[in-house]
Amino acid sequence: MLTYLIFAIAVLGEIAATVSLKLSAGFTRPIPTVVVVVGYLVAFTALARVLDRGMPIGVAYAVWSAFGIAAMAGIGAVFFGERLTPTMVVGLALVVCGVITIELGSAP
Repeated sequence: MLTYLIFAIAVLGEIAATVSLKLSAGFTRPIPTVVVVVGYLVAFTALARVLDRGMPIGVAYAVWSAFGIAAMAGIGAVFFGERLTPTMVVGLALVVCGVITIELGSAP
């Protein structure tokens, strides 16, 4: 259970850092720039810890990527007014289905 909590921290750190990349305006705004650095530091440190605890790297990266992609698409649409087309929604659903398939395939 602790492994999944650490993994959630990794994903949230990556999401915060990626959103802050947009807000940093090319690293010209100091606070978002600091959030980028700290967020990625937290994300990769937590991911390293999760991998060290035995989570398969393929599963970890698949889930990490899927959550990040879905979160960034949603955040972009809601907070930045970015377009999310029906085709993009289908693509996101396919990514999620792919991750579920990888997870099911990794079970003993």
